[in-house]
Amino acid sequence: MQLPTLRQMQYFVALADQGSFSRAAAVCHVTQSTLSDAIRQIEDIIGVALVDRSNRMTSLTPAGELALVRMKTLLVDARDMVDAARAGHAPLAGRLRLGVIPSIAPYFLPRALPHLRRAYPELRLHLREDLTRTMLEDLRAGRLDTVLIAFPIATEGLVHEIVAEDSLLLAVDGGHRLAGRRTVKPAELAGETLLLLEDGHCLSDHVRAAAPELVDRQSEEIRASSLSTLVQMVDNRLGITFVPRIAVEAGLLAGTDISLSEIEARPARRLLGLVWRKGSSRETDFRLLAHYLRRFALEPAAEAA
Repeated sequence: MQLPTLRQMQYFVALADQGSFSRAAAVCHVTQSTLSDAIRQIEDIIGVALVDRSNRMTSLTPAGELALVRMKTLLVDARDMVDAARAGHAPLAGRLRLGVIPSIAPYFLPRALPHLRRAYPELRLHLREDLTRTMLEDLRAGRLDTVLIAFPIATEGLVHEIVAEDSLLLAVDGGHRLAGRRTVKPAELAGETLLLLEDGHCLSDHVRAAAPELVDRQSEEIRASSLSTLVQMVDNRLGITFVPRIAVEAGLLAGTDISLSEIEARPARRLLGLVWRKGSSRETDFRLLAHYLRRFALEPAAEAA
């Protein structure tokens, strides 16, 4: 039985992504006629129309939508197979595309990566920093191999391994009524303005969970795009927030007068974990990477995770 080739499937996926034969051909570095012929060949092999050519807009038929999901999965598996074969002669060798969220990357990786490179000199690490939702989409689509994110967060259909536990500490300016305290009672937060990162940062969700009594007191007008900016806002008495211990240990508060405390009887935390696609042929490498990163964790991972 004749089957579509991987190249033909790549052309079809490009057409679905680009929504245009001309743009898809440009992305694939082929002529438009070559791409169009390849997609017609797929349709001939399968025996159904995958692309609706009845109007000027390029769209997929219902059968095309179903085929697209399968083709994307097959292409991801094929890339995994190639990467695993290339790296098969040694652990953690070859290209590995690692995504890391902004509230982890600049604070955790500088401690771990130099040692990782020395331990595995054949590893070619490609790093990307982005928001959790975007990176999980790219992971599922095969554009990333694994991602380092913060939990709790939904990761259905994926595999994860916790590598660190990271405390979230209450941060107030040096002149604040709660400054200088080792612990603070939840009731003492009443009336405070909670400052958060912009929407899309999972740290904001973790901070809301750490201080549920302040959910109605979060500032909708003042949002930061980075932890550094958030810290400056707190230092200038615009409100209070929670910051990850991992960032504090990396010098996040340098040059500020910010005071840190823990919430009494309700310690706030997040878990840092490595995530990859279920069934990936490189799972052994990812578990090895998780084990290595765990060596540089500030706190031990929670057993319950």
